[in-house]
Amino acid sequence: MTTFQAFRIHNDANGYRSGMETMHADALSQGEVLVKVAYSSVNYKDALAGTGKGKILRQYPLNGGIDAAGVVVASSDTLFKEGDKVLCTGSGLSETRDGGYAQYIRLPSQWAIPLPDGLSLRESMILGTAGFTAALALLRMQDNGQTPALGPIAVSGASGGVGMLAIDIFTQAGYEVHAISGKAAHFDFLRSLGATECIDRHQLAFSGKPMDSARFGGALDNVGGAMLAGLLPLTVPYGNVAVCGNAGGIGLESTVMPFIIRGVSLLGIASAGTARAIRGQVWSQLAGAWKPRHLDRIATREIGLEQLPEVFERMLTGESFGRTIVRVDSI
Repeated sequence: MTTFQAFRIHNDANGYRSGMETMHADALSQGEVLVKVAYSSVNYKDALAGTGKGKILRQYPLNGGIDAAGVVVASSDTLFKEGDKVLCTGSGLSETRDGGYAQYIRLPSQWAIPLPDGLSLRESMILGTAGFTAALALLRMQDNGQTPALGPIAVSGASGGVGMLAIDIFTQAGYEVHAISGKAAHFDFLRSLGATECIDRHQLAFSGKPMDSARFGGALDNVGGAMLAGLLPLTVPYGNVAVCGNAGGIGLESTVMPFIIRGVSLLGIASAGTARAIRGQVWSQLAGAWKPRHLDRIATREIGLEQLPEVFERMLTGESFGRTIVRVDSI
């Protein structure tokens, strides 16, 4: 194989640094499936890893990118053959093994997911970890008895990648969605994705009481901290609150009252280490009944690998909006 380009991250005696490099497949992390990468995406974790402003990588050097989608070029596992389209999100990418910011990636077969019918490689990366997280939350909520009849779903951090995709996914699944965001300028956009009500985070006053009048059938919280504590007392009996983010803090000051009086459930959504069987369920739904209708609208930018540093900085300063897709190679 000829050499190829990768966005590689180092941390050694010369300091923390990242950028484009030429490398060979022999230097990639081990795995049974060699994939030519077509697309990746940019997530907040990618920006932290690429700039060194967050402790994401557990070993160095590694190629960045927690998402990847492409075509198999070689496989020692009979489950995959040359020409198969596959995707991978999380699963140690850009943490303990090389990620998707390279023209080639080698994957363990247990983490390579066949691209389901109904999704293109590009669409799978518009979804990426963000869409997978939102859909995993819905799957877990429904497994725990969530139904549209319980009432509207509150989505906090609604103008972020997970939030936008959650609005579209939950709406497709038959739920009414109330979007919570501190960016009122984006409310019309959120309504265009399916939100029936938009709530300004700055004007959302929580009473601080252990219990309050039930307002939401459930919630997907991308914020944590005071937001999560405030949503719990507003949830109807036997509703579910799924939490997948901590932008508002890692602490949780709450009481047991919503849990023991209303039977509210708090569900943790840890997408990176999800078991393969559950991954298959989630991607099947994302390609089918839950497939968002507005993927092209949510994908607000498409870049090449060399533009990653600029996008990282914009994301970390809160200037980015929508999903950024990384076009790695033409397939």
